[in-house]
Amino acid sequence: MMRPQSLRARVAAATALGATIVVAAVGVYLALAIARNNLLQLDRRLETASRVLVVNAPAAAPFLNVLGDGGAFAVTIRAGDKVISSTSSRLPALAPGSQTVDLGDTQFRTFTASLGPDSTALLSVAVPLAEAKDPTTEQQQQVALVGVLAILAATGLGWLFGGRAVRPLVDLTQRVGRRDRDLAPAASGVREADELAAAVGAMLQDVSDAQDRTTAALDTARDFAAASAHELRTPLTAMRTDLEVLTTLDLSDDQRAEILGDLARTQGRLEATLTALERLASGELSSENDHIDLDLTELCDRAAEDAQRQYPGVTVTVDAPPGLVVRGLPVGLRLAIDNAITNAVRHGGARHVSIGARTGDDGAVTIAVDDDGAGIPAEERSAVFERFRRGSGAAKGGSGLGLALVAQQAGLHGGAALIEDSALGGARLVVTLEG
Repeated sequence: MMRPQSLRARVAAATALGATIVVAAVGVYLALAIARNNLLQLDRRLETASRVLVVNAPAAAPFLNVLGDGGAFAVTIRAGDKVISSTSSRLPALAPGSQTVDLGDTQFRTFTASLGPDSTALLSVAVPLAEAKDPTTEQQQQVALVGVLAILAATGLGWLFGGRAVRPLVDLTQRVGRRDRDLAPAASGVREADELAAAVGAMLQDVSDAQDRTTAALDTARDFAAASAHELRTPLTAMRTDLEVLTTLDLSDDQRAEILGDLARTQGRLEATLTALERLASGELSSENDHIDLDLTELCDRAAEDAQRQYPGVTVTVDAPPGLVVRGLPVGLRLAIDNAITNAVRHGGARHVSIGARTGDDGAVTIAVDDDGAGIPAEERSAVFERFRRGSGAAKGGSGLGLALVAQQAGLHGGAALIEDSALGGARLVVTLEG
């Protein structure tokens, strides 16, 4: 398993690698250039020496045979294969120009020139190739040393400036570790660090928002569960009492039938309450992503048709412009309208229900459900929207959640619900939806 490295070390290593590649490329080029330049300089020296010797060849030739060169140089004059004169180090027959030859164990650099335009004799002058190689080797070593120092310097500078370069990221890491909410109080000057800070800040904000929503949902769930348990405890206690009476007492047929009727009514109340609680919980779990564009008039028409089949003696009418499109929760809005109709018929005794929908000047949509029932007293109109709260004129067996569902759906659509007097003589339930 590889040991993790700091970003600063990685920057320094990348700098060292880059410097090594550049220095190696430049070093190879310089080494070749130095070798070529030193060899050219040696060739020019030999060419200059040959010119001097060519001019003085007749006078110098007799002395070459007795001149001891000591391996420091060599001069040979040839006419074809015949050696006219030579130092003790004799050069082989060579073509005019510069060449490298081996004399024994030593390499010589030579330059050969003609003694004259009409002469067939050639003069060759040579010096050990080491005169060019030794300076070349020394200079190449100096270049290599400078290259190594440059790499070390680049690595050190990479470490030094790398620390400054990654400082914004180090600061960001520390702020994230401290759970700072403001991760980018000021621009760091490093684009990547600023972008990363913004991204991490947005992510942490999303996490914080999700935690807040989760906490709120848990609080709501606790309150919801507590209220539900309290509301369900009463009918369950009544059912247990009836069952104890049935199993412990000797009852007449009329008494037994009465208790069984109470059990059936209580069971129906429990079922209705649990159904309403399920719908309330579904509403609590909905989000903005569940909203779609829907035809509100068509939804009202379907609700009216279903209500007339469910309540044959009740007239349900719709007064809404065609093609009234709103953005909302189809199931939630239908649930609100159905509960409004059910509340009017079951608890208000209404025989005529009118559903109206209009768009206001501010773009908000208003749904109004009027009935000719008994209505709701003014002092109870706010309380009936609370969960498990029933009006004084409500029929027995209700769950106390119908209007709470209506208020919940109004809130989910950015609006509110209220009750007014109706022109039909009963109650008017008004639900506003945000435009």
